[in-house]
Amino acid sequence: MHAKGIIAGGVKRHDLREFMGRDIGVAITGEEKLGLTLIITEGFGRMAMSKRTFQLLKHFEGHMACMSGATQIRAGVLRPEVIIPHDGSSVSDEIKLSGGMVQGTSVRLIREPYFGSLGRVVRLPVDLKRIETQSLVRVVEVQLENGDLVTVPRANVEIMEE
Repeated sequence: MHAKGIIAGGVKRHDLREFMGRDIGVAITGEEKLGLTLIITEGFGRMAMSKRTFQLLKHFEGHMACMSGATQIRAGVLRPEVIIPHDGSSVSDEIKLSGGMVQGTSVRLIREPYFGSLGRVVRLPVDLKRIETQSLVRVVEVQLENGDLVTVPRANVEIMEE
């Protein structure tokens, strides 16, 4: 089919290892010379793509798209991305494009000690805050599903689609 990339909800580790011919690195990906970019939207295992992500991609079916599967989990975090140039006129009311993190945004925490926890943004303080590493960073206050209120660096959360 001459595909240049695949976007899927999940992938089994075994299938990924077989495709790549080896295990993937833990912190950095994207430099592999495979001739095909693979973007996994949800994670490892048998996982369906979120309905909102699928609808958004389906809406832009046939449009030119650029994609990068590069991932870096260290400083200067990189996440895989898909860029679809458009003038906005093709976006219907039911396809809402993200405007970024605001109060009430659903998020997932992606660093310990709250790794994998889900919650909602309560506040986005403007001032930088000194964290445990002594770095000054922008933080976000999140109310977790269990009711706990936590403050974490903004880089340690990802916006969840609803």
